[in-house]
Parts: sequence; C-alpha cells; structure tokens
Amino acid sequence: MPQTHIRYAVFFNVPKGKRDVLLIQIMECIPHCGESCGTNKTKRDIPMKRTTAALALSTALAALAAPAFAQSQGDWTVGVGIGNVNPKSNNGTLAGAPVSIDDNTQAIFTAEYFIRDNIGIEILAATPFKHDVTVQGVGSASVKHLPPTISVNYHFPTQTNWKPFIGAGLNYTTFFEESTTLGRLDLDDSWGIAVHAGTDYMISDNGAIRFDVRWIDISTDASLNGTPIGTAEIDPVVIGLSYVHRF
Repeated sequence: MPQTHIRYAVFFNVPKGKRDVLLIQIMECIPHCGESCGTNKTKRDIPMKRTTAALALSTALAALAAPAFAQSQGDWTVGVGIGNVNPKSNNGTLAGAPVSIDDNTQAIFTAEYFIRDNIGIEILAATPFKHDVTVQGVGSASVKHLPPTISVNYHFPTQTNWKPFIGAGLNYTTFFEESTTLGRLDLDDSWGIAVHAGTDYMISDNGAIRFDVRWIDISTDASLNGTPIGTAEIDPVVIGLSYVHRF
C-alpha cells in the first residue's frame, strides 16, 4: 500500500497533539508522491498519487480546524451553572397529613476526572437549596439542604458538536436550618442513588454548554420536638444548565 494511503488511514487515530507532525509528513510527501510515496514510479500513476495525497491533506486540515470531541484519559473538566431542584408531586405524609415541597434554583458546580477515554468520575456541588414545606391542615416549615453527588459518566464519542452522556452514582443530602412555628423540627440526612443524562454542545476545543437532567432518590425521617412524625419523600428531578471547560 502506498505510504500516502497509510498516513491517510491512520490520521484520525493519532492523538491530537501529534497530528501536526503527521500533517508535516503528508505535506512533505506530496511533491514526491510519484517517487517516494508510491511503489509504482510510472508517469501514468503520478497524477493519481498526487490527487490522493492532496485529498489526505485537505481532510487533515479540516480535522485540525474542527473542535476535539473525545474525552481522553487524564482530562479534567470543571463546570459552573444553575440547577433547579424540583421535588416530585406526592411528598408523603407528616403528622398524618399530606406534604408538599416547592422547588428552588441555585448555583451548581461540577468537577470530572476521566479515568478512561470517555469515562469520567464527576462530583456535583451547589450553594444551599431552600424549600418551603407545607403540611396540609397542620402548618408550614422551611428547610435548607445540600445534595453533593458523585457519579460515573459515559460520554458518547461523536463527530458533531453535540456530545451526549449518561451516568449513575450516589447522593448524600444533608438538611439544616429547619424552621417552623410548630416547634423544633429535625430532618435526618439522606443517602440514595442518582441517575444522570445530558449533552454537551461544543463551542470551542475545550469549552461546552451543558444541559443535563438528574433524578435523585432523597427521603428524610422527620421529628417534631423529638417525636417522629413521618417520612418526607422528595425524589427530585434536577435540571441543570452550565458552562463546562476541559483542562
């Protein structure tokens, strides 16, 4: 097989940082494609060989100009944006009465390290979310919480600006600053699974706009003045919009 064909075939499997070297080799090959790049040196084959080499070069230039889409082992990404925590509609019962919990939007932060190509371990953090809790016919309360979550994500490699991903992991939610006129309210911390899906839209080689959705299993046992009064089922959907930068 002519050397030009070999270089053209392997170009897209070469790490991005080494493609400039290969590109130089292709450029050097073009003027001599009838001599050193092919095995047949007849004048009849020289135009074909030069056409093939020119095609390889133009494709290489287009690839170098396009954003990098694959996440490589050892990469880091950091994201900052906003997230809306929207509890499910049926939030259980407290003191024998139905409970409803409203939604809240806060700043969110992510950091992800890629342990393998396209597979990353991500940590989600946020500023404290505050929710109003209404116990029908009994009273109301307010509470803050932090829901740090660790997930393993798989990013699908694509050749477009859209790069979807899915993931799953573990959530820990801690509640604090519980407040109600009914007495001393205490909510236990929660552990639960979390699932994750979304997509990045590449706006540069290292920058992307991310839209993602999480479902998190969150429930808490409540007590009032030291007496258990039931379990609140929160199980929110978390919708996020962020800017993500790769290092």
